[in-house]
Amino acid sequence: MDLQLQGSKALITGGTKGIGRAIANTLADEGCNVSICARNAEEVDAAVSDLSGKGVTAFGESVDVGDGDALKAWVSASADALGGIDIVVSNVSGGGAQGDEAWRRHLEHDMLGAVRLVEAATEHLAASGNGNIVMISTTAALEKFISAGPYNALKAALLNYSGALSQDLAPQGIRVNAISPGPIFIEGGSWDNIKQHMTAFYDSTVADIPMGRMGSAEEVAAQVALLASPRAGFTTGTNIVIDGGLTKRIQY
Repeated sequence: MDLQLQGSKALITGGTKGIGRAIANTLADEGCNVSICARNAEEVDAAVSDLSGKGVTAFGESVDVGDGDALKAWVSASADALGGIDIVVSNVSGGGAQGDEAWRRHLEHDMLGAVRLVEAATEHLAASGNGNIVMISTTAALEKFISAGPYNALKAALLNYSGALSQDLAPQGIRVNAISPGPIFIEGGSWDNIKQHMTAFYDSTVADIPMGRMGSAEEVAAQVALLASPRAGFTTGTNIVIDGGLTKRIQY
């Protein structure tokens, strides 16, 4: 199925690794021009080079999304480089630690980073004709996972914001949806580390997934591409769970 994304302009925060990189790759494969940001300048440059090799326009800058001014400047520079903005994917997270500093970091990155991203991009998205925002949350926002902490709580706040925002922006022709991945295995990522150093916990988590395995970043990215495409033009305000059945609640 042609997703009708050829020539669309997409921004992805945290676009050099893991799910963010898979999203950037998938959108570029669909013909989107893409802009990414991440903190490591060398990794941004390498990713931009790889993405450009797919025959699309690619742009990127080193940005900490907790820095509101830098984030907004990147959005503006991206719009100039790509010739507009059709798709925005808010993907970054502040990590998984505990303590006061972790709560502040998650507020700045997971929540305020998304808010500032939306504020900076809304005018461009409204002019798009197919404006889309996709928020990357987590199943840890839906059910208790491991322990009470800032990652789970702020990702839950992001879902509330995303749902309300979908109502606010619909009159401007902008759709807003969220995706909540469950355990996603990425080489060098958190679950890879857990597999090596907390094997029993890793094995018990996989055993709790009815499909018998963890997901891949590419499976998340494919859903982002569909949601952001004109093929999903009447879908807004939803949260799509990608977890192989890990969460046990019934969705209505």
